[in-house]
Amino acid sequence: MTATDQPHGRFNGRVGQSLVSESDGVRVWLIRLEPGDYLAPHCHQLNYFWTATTAGRARSVYGDGHTVERDYAVGDTAHFRIGAGEFFIHDLRNIGDSLLCFTTVEFLDSANEPLPIGQSEDVK
Repeated sequence: MTATDQPHGRFNGRVGQSLVSESDGVRVWLIRLEPGDYLAPHCHQLNYFWTATTAGRARSVYGDGHTVERDYAVGDTAHFRIGAGEFFIHDLRNIGDSLLCFTTVEFLDSANEPLPIGQSEDVK
């Protein structure tokens, strides 16, 4: 992620490729990244969790410049609570040699308002 990506990411509420379900309480997203595929910078400002549905390896660059590379196993899950006025931006790149998939669930009754999600898929 470059400095020019950060403004776009700050207001990008598309935290996945495909929004598969939305209710008054949640948004459910799917992410499906082939090796080398990239999910553009996006902003998390709602409470959420993700679960890896395939094994693989990915790299994320965060808005503050730090980078995290990690391996995922099927079923790995992480939960995040985002406080009022807080957010973070990151991207996601599949740096492994196999398909990498996640399901992400955002909770719309969080301390912050949901960002608009637009219409496009931000995958390269």
